[in-house]
Amino acid sequence: MKTTSPLNPIAGALLVIALPLTASANEDGLLFDGVNRSALFKNWGLHVGGWVDSGVTYNANDPKDKSNGPNSYADRDSELQMNQLYLFAEKAVDRKKHAWDFGGRVDFMFGTDAYKTQAYNHWDSRLIDSENERFYDIAFPQAYAEILAPVGNGLSIKAGHFYTIVGKEGVMAPSNFFYSRNYSFTWAGPFTHTGVLLNYPINQNFSIDSGAVMGWDNTSRDSGAWNYLGGVSWKNDLSTTSSSLHIVTGPYDDSKSSNRTRYTFLFNHDFAPFLHYTFQQDYAFQDNMAQLGGGTADWYGVNNYLLFDIDDKLAAGLRAEWFRDADGVRVTQNARGGPLNGASSYYALTGGVNWKPMQWVNVRPEVRYDWADGAKAFDSGNRGDQFTFSADVILHF
Repeated sequence: MKTTSPLNPIAGALLVIALPLTASANEDGLLFDGVNRSALFKNWGLHVGGWVDSGVTYNANDPKDKSNGPNSYADRDSELQMNQLYLFAEKAVDRKKHAWDFGGRVDFMFGTDAYKTQAYNHWDSRLIDSENERFYDIAFPQAYAEILAPVGNGLSIKAGHFYTIVGKEGVMAPSNFFYSRNYSFTWAGPFTHTGVLLNYPINQNFSIDSGAVMGWDNTSRDSGAWNYLGGVSWKNDLSTTSSSLHIVTGPYDDSKSSNRTRYTFLFNHDFAPFLHYTFQQDYAFQDNMAQLGGGTADWYGVNNYLLFDIDDKLAAGLRAEWFRDADGVRVTQNARGGPLNGASSYYALTGGVNWKPMQWVNVRPEVRYDWADGAKAFDSGNRGDQFTFSADVILHF
């Protein structure tokens, strides 16, 4: 029988444990600071860390199924979610050494966000019966080794399972200004890759990425469907303006009868030390799709961000987005699955703040309005728009 409590008992117990741990930190340091500053960790270049991210969303539509439609992560109405209990251990390669160096990283996540980071045929998808754990799951979204070769300005070689480099927003809660995610992050794909990725800084302004991966969100299924993952990044001398173009392209599966491609262009500019702007444009397509009778599906979008640093503890932000599922093959009524909405454009306006009263705390309230012009994508397919108010707290340790 499915658990009916708003917060899963396992998640509740972990929150009870985690909150005192984070509370033991102070404004000058985090829980793991003592470990990370130890002679052993400093000598070996090791680092451990993590956070708890928990929040709640109010949906003005009062959906009967408690789903916030195609919105991911902050996806449940009036239910407290522990989105992420996140732990990581890493040894970053030291690019300043100009010598051989070896490193790697392993990440662990438990919470309601884990379902988006489980790759096909990954053993983490079988650790928990999510049907009985009310949307809570476990994921190991990253596990890779990294080598720095003293070639030119330093060639980094990453091998294993790692997050995608395509797109702006990411899985890890602290890497995003807003609690909710944009449509491009949720529906354009992918989240993770398995394979090899090289990075090389040409000079202080340009760097390139290039590698081969086993498709999108995959570990061992369709192991012959290798894709190209790569791109180029640029920043000015002051790092006040930057841009990048990244792409992933290749066969969808081992049959190699269908190819899938996505690219993302990003542009960032600081109008002032306290005013930051980001523009993101995505385009993706897949040819020879069976559900389209062998036709080609397209999906694409645009995102704009404007962030204002009020002081060192408070910032405000706006996000405006448009995402087009031109052939109705990507977006479902529920972020966790369900029937496809059909061809439609999706729009969203989000406003929020980040308040960091202490180094290890980030409070992120936001208001968001979504609407679709080609489908009743919200309230279980009954409405074409929705208004939500969300707030979460990230506690680092």
